[in-house]
Amino acid sequence: MVDTASEFHRSNLNYLRILFLVIILPLLSNCASIGQNAPETDTVRKIDGYKGIWFTLGQFSEYGDKYSGGLGTYTAKHIPLSVYAPKVNKTFFVYGGTTGINDRYLLCMIGSYDHAANTVTKPVVVYDKKGVNDPHDNPSLAMDDEGYLWVFVSGRGRTRLGFKYRSNKPYSTDGFQQITDEEMTYPQPKYISGKGFLHLFTKYTGTRELYFETSKDGITWTEDKKLAGIKRPGDKNSGHYQISGQHGNKVAFFFNWHPNGDVDQRTNIYYLQTTDFGQTWTTIDGKEIPVPLTDMNTPALLREYYSKKKNVYIKDVNFDEKGNPIALHVSGTGHQPGPQNGLKDWSILYYNGKEWEDHKITTSDHNYDTGSLFVKGKEWIVVAPTENSPQKWGGGGEIVMWKSTDKGKTWKKTKKLTSNSPRNHNYVRKVVNGKDPFYFFWADGNPDKMSESRLYFGNSKGDVWQLPYDMQDETAIPVKMK
Repeated sequence: MVDTASEFHRSNLNYLRILFLVIILPLLSNCASIGQNAPETDTVRKIDGYKGIWFTLGQFSEYGDKYSGGLGTYTAKHIPLSVYAPKVNKTFFVYGGTTGINDRYLLCMIGSYDHAANTVTKPVVVYDKKGVNDPHDNPSLAMDDEGYLWVFVSGRGRTRLGFKYRSNKPYSTDGFQQITDEEMTYPQPKYISGKGFLHLFTKYTGTRELYFETSKDGITWTEDKKLAGIKRPGDKNSGHYQISGQHGNKVAFFFNWHPNGDVDQRTNIYYLQTTDFGQTWTTIDGKEIPVPLTDMNTPALLREYYSKKKNVYIKDVNFDEKGNPIALHVSGTGHQPGPQNGLKDWSILYYNGKEWEDHKITTSDHNYDTGSLFVKGKEWIVVAPTENSPQKWGGGGEIVMWKSTDKGKTWKKTKKLTSNSPRNHNYVRKVVNGKDPFYFFWADGNPDKMSESRLYFGNSKGDVWQLPYDMQDETAIPVKMK
């Protein structure tokens, strides 16, 4: 049942916040000095280094937790975490941080890398999660045409609300203003130049159902519109996870299905896209599909794996030079880690302009091993923790680069980015419009026991730098790893 009093109160708060941002702040700014940016409303809090959050889900079996470890760049469903801004030659990135080596206290952080100076700034706390230690609440990031940074702080179902924040100044991490508070999990904002934001996210209206909203300015948003909640006859619940990508005006996403809402049986692969800012949603060949999707026989279904008892974990989305979509995914039997469920297959699902192709890349030992897919002309690259050490059967491992020069048909291991590591590396996340050397980044952590978690970034050649764990000055030079 909807709490109408709470909804009314939240609506009034958002209205007053919008009134303040849109009308009062500009007036104050003009009175002070015409053309200056709006004054900061929040105290800027910084942390003395890049310290990732460590987390354990607490669902243990013989070979450890379902997932655990350094989850600063978790989840794959928080998209994107980083964007390159060519006007200032900087890469901005968000992550789930904490206060110290022995702490499990989630801070939604943002940092920046200056490509010209080869330095990072001290990371800024956008939102303090006030005792929450769960990286499901990690942030996502977008940047608008004017260079304002928008941080979408994830909530967790209806238990904890999510928030939207905007930077006080373009291309700056020095202070943020809260714009909204609302129910949203797994935020996936897409900024389409000249049009505004199209935001994909999850609400726990079934178990996990897919929604979207749009905004021209990030201040005023449309009502939440449901995209998918597929149920079989007799099911009480529905459930999906989506992984999205953007190619110009096209926003596309692949998603799986949770039978009767059971996330541990996630299976099948579906696809939807829009090229008109969410007015219509279509199949790959442009056939419109009314939303929300509720029918098992939807034409959005690409691959049926439920009858094969195969779990599917979608990791990333990219596009070829013609804008044809590619999904990177991991599949296998069972949701628990360990040899009883075997190794997991890393594969791509690619639309070649006429039909969908499936091609295997390699294997790894955990469903939650997560990497990114890059497309540079004829060269396709996957960077992922596909070597199963040092903590075998735990989430993550050593980072490996795989390449294909025939549009994903065959793959070759070309470089091992990390080796002899004390902790598993995981959740390699690409930068939107990324530029070397900050082309992707990730965190490490021991999935078997609580540990420190450090953050790293790499370039397209596979060179790796560690972000400074401790910082005394306002900027520091990352350390290149051997």
